[in-house]
Amino acid sequence: MKCNKVKLEDSSVCFVPLYRNNPTCKLLLLTDPKDKETVVAVYLNQCWWPVEDVVKTADPSRDGLISVQTFGERIVLFVLNYVIFGMLEGSSANDAFFLPHSATECAKILWRNGEAVAFYSVKMKGGLCDGTTSQCYLLPVLDTIFVRRKYRRGGLGMKMLHDFCQSFVAEDALGISCPISAAMYQVCQKFLQTYPEEQKRLWEVEAPGDWSQRVNIWLKIQMESYPSGKAEVGSRMEKAQTSKPRQSDVDQMNKGLECDTFRMSKPSSLQS
Repeated sequence: MKCNKVKLEDSSVCFVPLYRNNPTCKLLLLTDPKDKETVVAVYLNQCWWPVEDVVKTADPSRDGLISVQTFGERIVLFVLNYVIFGMLEGSSANDAFFLPHSATECAKILWRNGEAVAFYSVKMKGGLCDGTTSQCYLLPVLDTIFVRRKYRRGGLGMKMLHDFCQSFVAEDALGISCPISAAMYQVCQKFLQTYPEEQKRLWEVEAPGDWSQRVNIWLKIQMESYPSGKAEVGSRMEKAQTSKPRQSDVDQMNKGLECDTFRMSKPSSLQS
């Protein structure tokens, strides 16, 4: 298999936090020297891995929605959210990085033949809204959702929205984080037309989600008071802190490794 080669330069590598609430746990990313917004590889297991390899496993039978539990799955979630959506496949109008999920974020990844193609995350009822307040969510809230570009228009957004609703059948109300993009409203419209029993349950909410912070999604659709256009569906846009590696770190990466060549196999930490 042909290997891709990118020259390893100090200006092309940076550390980024793996988790929102733990800035000490970081991953090292390699960007294209000609385009700093294009991530080409992630440093795992003392080797550089192309982004597309990180979101694949050695098990092609892995399929469907699977809860994120292992450290390897957390890395896949980060790459889908921060790298692929936030930097590679997000709207060109977005000029901000995308905030990583927390270390304990409730999330599911949608797999197709061993490849991670989509994800969604949920803020649980009773969970803290953020680290600076004592307010807790008053209902389960679908907070982030993303489908890779090449897998769109295949019903995966509806599949994840249905899975979210079925995961909380005992709840009278479910939320989707505000603001909801135009693309997500299209998914919601099709979903609520297909499952009319959910029309009273789905609300666009601001945290923590009391009644003054909710608007019924089906009502907004009927009133045509939702955004138009083809905005991307995904996480909130916020700046994530990045940092440059020390020279000693760069030297360590080069020691005993052929770092300018990507090895085209699966990281053992991601195999399953």
